[in-house]
Amino acid sequence: MKRDVFDTSFRLDGKTAIITGAASGIGLAVAHLFVEKGASVALLDLNLEQAEQAANELERAAAFAVDVGDSASVEQAVLAVKEHFGGVDILVNSAGIGPVEWAEHYLEDDWHRTMRVNLNGTFFMAQQVGRELIAANRGGKIISLASQAGIVAIDRHVAYSASKAAVISITKSLAYEWGKYGIQVNAISPTATYTPLIAGYWEGEIKDEAIANTPAGRFAEPGEIAAAALFLASEASNMVTGANLVVDGGYTIH
Repeated sequence: MKRDVFDTSFRLDGKTAIITGAASGIGLAVAHLFVEKGASVALLDLNLEQAEQAANELERAAAFAVDVGDSASVEQAVLAVKEHFGGVDILVNSAGIGPVEWAEHYLEDDWHRTMRVNLNGTFFMAQQVGRELIAANRGGKIISLASQAGIVAIDRHVAYSASKAAVISITKSLAYEWGKYGIQVNAISPTATYTPLIAGYWEGEIKDEAIANTPAGRFAEPGEIAAAALFLASEASNMVTGANLVVDGGYTIH
């Protein structure tokens, strides 16, 4: 039986990746790993100054400002990346926010802000990059950060959970529609990961209880989520699409 040959070292040479939320946390870890594996990277973030500082520490990297919740800003940023690098092959949707509050006290503004970034932003970025990939007619990879909170209930996360469950659903829909173009669309659902986003909630007793309920016995490191993104960005995952890769140390299995 004939098998296609792919690079088992997970190299990304000659590929250009757009990474949102790339100024810090998981997005920045993804940028570092992708560059190490040979990719050129576009670091997109609302905080352009911080993204530029990160890009200056990397080879084959450039920073671009974007408001992922604004479709016009997304279009402008993706076109700027295309002009700078000559094209795009990979998108990693890492931008996200997560205001926490009990459901009965959740503010309408926080609800809309969470949906604007996590849900609208994920779709607008995927839509615009998808258009570019379809036009280029050489396939591509779209990877979106969902969350264990999109799979199981976590208190004080009602908006965040809803937005991340929707990201998983969007992933399946786009994978179904765009498979005919050779585009693989997948999600990653991490557990709590040591980034600035978890500060203020996963601390003290809540942190201890969460870790006690995680078979791995700890939270994740950003580099571990980046490694999952590398697999999904590489040729090794060409037969994986519409999937939600859960990287939660077993938190959601019970």
